[in-house]
Amino acid sequence: MAGRIREEDIAEVREKTRIEDVVSSYVTLRNAGGGSMKGLCPFHDEKSASFHVTPSRGFYHCFGCQAGGDVIKFVMEMDGLGFTETVERLAEKVGVQLRYEEGGAPRPHTGGPQRPRLIEAHKATQEWYAEQLATPEALQARQFLDSRGFDAEAAATFGVGFSPRGGEDLLKHLRQKGFKDQELVTSGLIGEGRGLYDRFRGRLMWPIRDSSGDTIGFGARRIFDDDRIDAKYLNTPETPIYHKSQVLYGIDLARREIARASQAVIVEGYTDVMACHLAGVKTAVATCGTAFGDDHARVIRRLLHDHDEFRGEVIFTFDGDEAGQKAAIRAFEGDQIFAGQTYVAVEPTGMDPCDLRLKSGDAEVRELVARRVPLYRFVLANVVQRYDLDRADGRVDAMREAAKLVTAIRDRSKVDAFSRELAGMIGVEPMDVQREVRRASQKAAGPGPAGANGPVRRAAELPDPRDPRLMLERETLKLVVQHPLVVGRTARDVDAEDFTHGAYRALWAGIQAAGGPTAADAQWASTLRDAQADERLQSLISALTVEPLLSAKDPDDAYVGQHVHRLRELTAMRRIADLKSRLQRTNPVEQATDYNRMFGELVALEQHRRSLRERALESQ
Repeated sequence: MAGRIREEDIAEVREKTRIEDVVSSYVTLRNAGGGSMKGLCPFHDEKSASFHVTPSRGFYHCFGCQAGGDVIKFVMEMDGLGFTETVERLAEKVGVQLRYEEGGAPRPHTGGPQRPRLIEAHKATQEWYAEQLATPEALQARQFLDSRGFDAEAAATFGVGFSPRGGEDLLKHLRQKGFKDQELVTSGLIGEGRGLYDRFRGRLMWPIRDSSGDTIGFGARRIFDDDRIDAKYLNTPETPIYHKSQVLYGIDLARREIARASQAVIVEGYTDVMACHLAGVKTAVATCGTAFGDDHARVIRRLLHDHDEFRGEVIFTFDGDEAGQKAAIRAFEGDQIFAGQTYVAVEPTGMDPCDLRLKSGDAEVRELVARRVPLYRFVLANVVQRYDLDRADGRVDAMREAAKLVTAIRDRSKVDAFSRELAGMIGVEPMDVQREVRRASQKAAGPGPAGANGPVRRAAELPDPRDPRLMLERETLKLVVQHPLVVGRTARDVDAEDFTHGAYRALWAGIQAAGGPTAADAQWASTLRDAQADERLQSLISALTVEPLLSAKDPDDAYVGQHVHRLRELTAMRRIADLKSRLQRTNPVEQATDYNRMFGELVALEQHRRSLRERALESQ
């Protein structure tokens, strides 16, 4: 199996992809002067533009929500894709043939060499299914949609279609379009047994699209009573482009609104997604024939920009029956992957969003989501209600089972509060629940790292870019990030101690680890950003990359020297002040050796400071 994409190929993709063209497909950009463009941020709701793109350096940054990065990062965040898939898609668009580390052999785009053909086949199929929905044979399919409150316009919006009952209708159509039989079998559209046949026959069809809008599979609902396949729903099998554990129906329509609203609503079916969107809940998505899992959660997290400093909310809707309660517990068990709060929205009578819209209208669907309750509370209540709380042993059993769930709560500061809430539900003393939670926690504890990915070192909070005390440090770092070749060897004697803010020191350490300004290439800013695990430092780098310099002219050696020498002079002054303080606390008679040594250091430091001042003045 091929390994990671070669770094030089990733660099070529970055170089050939015009970030302004990619961003413009999502954001209206206008010239902001100084080679920069700006528009309204797609990652948060704002009225005045704080989202900047600098085409010459291939970076974007929002000075409102601090989102930023290169073109790869932008597509990952907007479309909810992983790094490799994003690079492969961009490579396909700009004509870069990617190579992979293991063996160095070229590897095709995501989905194998047939991906473009498989996407094409699905597009042709979706269009054909949509046409078939208007035929006399599809009358029952249209009646079903009508019975669920969906008219022709709604069907067209979601691309709903119909697969004819004949066994080879689609096969013949796609052959006429020039597709080869093996391509169609690989796509999952055509089955293979004694011969080739249409996989979906006589069913209402929903196209399943990825976040970029490409159709990659279908969901098919049983319509006719004499359908020989009893399953109410059939889905596309696993294919090179369709992986059900990573697919969310409606993600193509919901992704921008999820990012904007910092909210995702997880429903259970295709009609529920349609009902929510038509009712105004445009953040709704659904899994496709499988339970909501970790891979689905990762897709949602990327769209929500879900991390410790920027928390969105995930709202699950479940049926009120036993299956819905089990689904809620499964969701709670996977809740730890989210940094934001998880909620559950259940209609009191057990209706799903589609039924609720049909009976009570759009406003009631919106109200269902608005009435959400924390997922932990819903799950705990469902556990507790299984026991007879009028009996002492029932209360003990309820407490023990619920305590296991409380131990899984991610925010440890909330455990005591949840324990008290659980005590109130059961009717026992809070200290009894807290003791049981500690016991359950000790049983659950075992060897191994605290987190799946291990601890992440955090930098200090980001500095205020307008702080005058830090302006020299910030401007120097902007020079290093934006114009490393101009800075060159002038900064060779700069070290982390020249920066007083923790985030700036951490960034300089990253610059040194990357070889310093003299090691910079065309991908310098991206290299620095990719090397950082701390999202705050990533944001700082993107800000420094797009933020204009204080000079209206392109920086030259004199401008660089002025900043570097002045920065180092301030460091010398801090050291001089520290040394003078130590001298004042040293007895020159009793501690003569130490005193004379420090005095000599002070004289040398003063001479060094004057030298830096002269060099800074010469650069003006």
